Amino acid sequence: MSTTGILAIVVFAAAYVLIATEKFNRVVVALSGAAAMVVIGATRGHQMFFSESTGIDWNVILLLFGMMVIVGVLRTTGVFEFLAIWAAQATGARPFRMMTLLVLVTATASALLDNVTTVLLMAPVTLLLCDRLHTDPVPFLLAEVMASNIGGAATLIGDPPNIIIASRSGLGFTDFLVHLAPLVVVLLALFVGLCWLFWGRRMRHDPERAAAVMRLQRGETISDARLLRRMGLVLLAVLAGFVTHSLTHLEPSVIALLGAGAAIAVSRLPSRVYLHDVEWPTLLFFAGLFIMVGSLVHQGVIGELATVVGQAMGTDYLAGAQIILVGSAVLSGIVDNIPFVATMAPLVLDLVGPADGISPARESLWWALALGADLGGNATAIGASANVVVTGIAARSGHPISFATFAKYGIPVTAVTIAASAPYLAVRYFALA
Repeated sequence: MSTTGILAIVVFAAAYVLIATEKFNRVVVALSGAAAMVVIGATRGHQMFFSESTGIDWNVILLLFGMMVIVGVLRTTGVFEFLAIWAAQATGARPFRMMTLLVLVTATASALLDNVTTVLLMAPVTLLLCDRLHTDPVPFLLAEVMASNIGGAATLIGDPPNIIIASRSGLGFTDFLVHLAPLVVVLLALFVGLCWLFWGRRMRHDPERAAAVMRLQRGETISDARLLRRMGLVLLAVLAGFVTHSLTHLEPSVIALLGAGAAIAVSRLPSRVYLHDVEWPTLLFFAGLFIMVGSLVHQGVIGELATVVGQAMGTDYLAGAQIILVGSAVLSGIVDNIPFVATMAPLVLDLVGPADGISPARESLWWALALGADLGGNATAIGASANVVVTGIAARSGHPISFATFAKYGIPVTAVTIAASAPYLAVRYFALA
């Protein structure tokens, strides 16, 4: 490995420690780390801004921006207040029942939309709901973002790494649904049990506040029914765009930007209103993080790790699937699962080839990569895009989620879901093949 590569590892490790310890603002750390990568020569302007594999992932940045604008327009209709009251009343305003409902709704929506879009829509509802009940929203936000990463694993569009895997492997929307959705249902059941152990058993029902919420008329919260109807059509069009991605070949970011443009056009709101909900610090943090990780990719650091995995596997596909599953989970929690999968997907392609016509044993490596990256993203606050978005929203609302707090719950969730995925791969693609 070159001297520059070693320096790049040092810069990334230092930035990671500072982000984890939260001694400095994470946006400042990420941008400073990106600047340091330029200074040491680990990356340059072309690699940062124009390379798909070693630069800023503009698809993710612009997807986030577009959906944030849509959320900003939706907020003016009062629909989030409506949904918050509905969730409370549907569960009798009992905290763990509400958490379970929100987890299931989030997981389902993440499979149909994507996990980033879903948490952008669900977080405002959760904050309003907890405010009504004077309940700490942090456990709810943590449960939802982890559910979004689990639920998003079920479909091609549910989690950005799946889109990358699909483009490399030739796997389609139905393939992801058939192969991963049954496992995701089991993982969600396990996750609800973990939610009970982590938070549910300590939650207390407040009859007086619950009664006050049950008396609310949720229909009265809708302040602009006409705009809500129009936005409903915009959201349906965006959803249709996400679902038909494999046919239209439109990037999710393009669909989100078109949806944002339509939302602005039908609402005719001033820019200060719909731009209010754009999490600029989150977008800048992502840019810095992508540059740092892209520098590691450019210097061949992540590629060398991937090569080690390939050499350890050899032609033993059962062992290879387990190595990729566990290794992807660990590394995705450290470097963000999007650039990690962008690096690993070509390696898996070299090892087993496109998914069409290969044996179940060889195909299992693609599913191991998807599961490891999607579920491993739950381990830390920077493991998945949705995590960064939720922690940013939480901080902005006055309920910051520390790196340590996220890892305290995220690592056990990742361990349990990966442990459940390992026998699934072994049985489905080897024992029953």
